[in-house]
Amino acid sequence: ILAAGKGTRMKSDLHKVLHPIAGQPMLLRLIDSFGAAGTSRSVVVAGVGREQLATAVAARDVTIAVQAEQLGTAHAALQAREALADFDGIVIVCFGDTPFLAAATITRLVERLEAKDAPRVVVLGFRPDDPKAYGRIIAGTDGSIAKMVEYKDASDAERAVNLCNSGVTAVRAADLWPLLARVGNDNAAGEYYLPDIVMIALADGDRAIVVETDPDEVIGINSRSELAYAEDRWQAQ
Repeated sequence: ILAAGKGTRMKSDLHKVLHPIAGQPMLLRLIDSFGAAGTSRSVVVAGVGREQLATAVAARDVTIAVQAEQLGTAHAALQAREALADFDGIVIVCFGDTPFLAAATITRLVERLEAKDAPRVVVLGFRPDDPKAYGRIIAGTDGSIAKMVEYKDASDAERAVNLCNSGVTAVRAADLWPLLARVGNDNAAGEYYLPDIVMIALADGDRAIVVETDPDEVIGINSRSELAYAEDRWQAQ
């Protein structure tokens, strides 16, 4: 669970992922979803405010990994490698500000990764009413990914695509760490992007698949207004 961002748009001293939804910190709601899906371990990658995160998860079986410099999502995910050094199962990478990710969806990603056609990477996509600056997924009707591109690096034609990347990614541990180690930062932001592991897998001749879900399940919460929307959604549900 990537939670190393500063969350400055919240305008709060409380870590972004600790803001509550219906009285419970959004990070704990997400951890509970993973628990319901049957995960064996949880690792939270933290940066600024990691003491707050460590306190919040103290009662749960969660490891805190540290990303000292915020160099991008691939770099953040790589910080969990030591904590999972002896783990050889499937790793789900996601963001700490997506509290509505459901256990059933996590299970769908795992099952798709374990399907007979054996894709190397499975990504959770969604089609929002307003795609904004989300990264785009270019895929066939069967879900086979042809390209993933960050908004800053996308062409006008790619930005016109409404299939967006939620950031939730399923990869076998044996594949994840070597793929992350090969990610470069030759892009508009100079960052190491997690979606680049898909492009590397495709270049290797492997397959990557997108599984789609409802946009509201993977909304990111970056501001007070988005937090209020999330609260309303939770109460309505």
